[in-house]
Amino acid sequence: MSDEKRNTVHAFGDDALGEHDAVGLAAAIRRREVSPAEVARDAAARLRAVAELHAVQTPLDPPAIGGGNGGAFAGVPTLVKDNTDFAGLPTGHGSAAFTPRPARRHAPFVRQLLSTGVTVLGKTRLPEFGFSPATEYETAEPVRNPWHTGRSAGGSSGGAAALVAAGAVPLAHANDGGGSIRIPAACCGLVGLKPTRGRVVGNDQSRHLPVDLVADGVVTRTVRDSAAFLAAAERYRRNPGLPPVGLVEGPSGRRLRIGFLLDSPNGVRCDDDTRAAVTGTADTLRGLGHTVEPVTMDLDPRFTGDFLTYWGMLSFLLGATGRTFGPDFDRHRMDGLSRGLREEYVKRWRDTPGVVRRLRRTKEAYAAALRGLDLVLTPVLAHTTPPIGHLSPTVPYSVLVERILAYVAYTPVDNVVGTPSISLPSARTTADGLPIGVLLSGRPGSERTLLEAAFALEAEQPFRRVQDA
Repeated sequence: MSDEKRNTVHAFGDDALGEHDAVGLAAAIRRREVSPAEVARDAAARLRAVAELHAVQTPLDPPAIGGGNGGAFAGVPTLVKDNTDFAGLPTGHGSAAFTPRPARRHAPFVRQLLSTGVTVLGKTRLPEFGFSPATEYETAEPVRNPWHTGRSAGGSSGGAAALVAAGAVPLAHANDGGGSIRIPAACCGLVGLKPTRGRVVGNDQSRHLPVDLVADGVVTRTVRDSAAFLAAAERYRRNPGLPPVGLVEGPSGRRLRIGFLLDSPNGVRCDDDTRAAVTGTADTLRGLGHTVEPVTMDLDPRFTGDFLTYWGMLSFLLGATGRTFGPDFDRHRMDGLSRGLREEYVKRWRDTPGVVRRLRRTKEAYAAALRGLDLVLTPVLAHTTPPIGHLSPTVPYSVLVERILAYVAYTPVDNVVGTPSISLPSARTTADGLPIGVLLSGRPGSERTLLEAAFALEAEQPFRRVQDA
């Protein structure tokens, strides 16, 4: 792949946003160095400057300028992922199977996001219904990676990650049902925190399903932005069933015991660059005084197949209830991945009770693996970000699903168990300097520990940004 012509795209410049992260930009707004209107104007110009990334689904003009009632991110520009309702804008779910209608009201998570004071500039693109780890389509332009426009930006929050990495906005809404915050964060060199199930308000699409996989959050360029978002979200609504996080502002002096896993529990071996990234991070953590030791995670050998069957059930349900999206919904216009998932599920639907039962029991194997440990360190993905087209929905389903399973081999466990995990851009590929993400995961409610460890790694090895590539 290293002989591909590399084209890097970013929008950083000398304007109201500068090189600020969200915390820094919010502070500049509070000091009246810049106004929310100036920031919104310049962020909209940045979105236009990176149009070749094809990351914006629907711009909001004029933008919904926030900050009138304060909030940690008062006036900071962002975008909402296009599988989540924002009043007045259509919600298309990345699908060509229907014509989306403007939403009548904000989704519950959007209200939580708006409570932080952000300015919303529009909606970002995702693959159809968030099923794919690459934001690509059968007939439309793919979302491109700002580090290398010939490579995937990841999925399903690919539009969000591309825009944040390119500097168009400092943070953007993302959600994660199998890795969809952490995968694009890894591809685009960002921080991607998937919270504990129930930490933020419930996701409309998944909270009533037998296994609630989806958690909402943001992708950011700095650990402090992810920490500040979680603290602000908690001020809006704190789940009394989880320990409070509060505002985490740096590493702690606590020495942790961290498990270390290279090859995935389902037997997928990661590539050499990814292996080096994780072992290098383990060495850094040891140098910071933490104990890092090998760990095994004895999942049910049927876990991968069960997760895929459950994913197929979701596609089947979407096809069966699609008229709720629009009267012209046609399941035959769903893309090749969605159709393949649905068709395979139809062959196995009688297995659903056993699949759900085994997935729910995954928490027992996860708890056993973490016994005596604070966190687990793994890759985010089994190999580095692939070229555009490798994971396209135009690839025959049997080939495509094989490629996905050889790529997304670590992140789904946290979705099934409901545990928090964070992707960090701790390394780069040797051939072309593209980002590689490493993953720290913990027990339910352990976001504070994750963020403290992430702050320590960021301080030890500052994350490289695309404008420095």
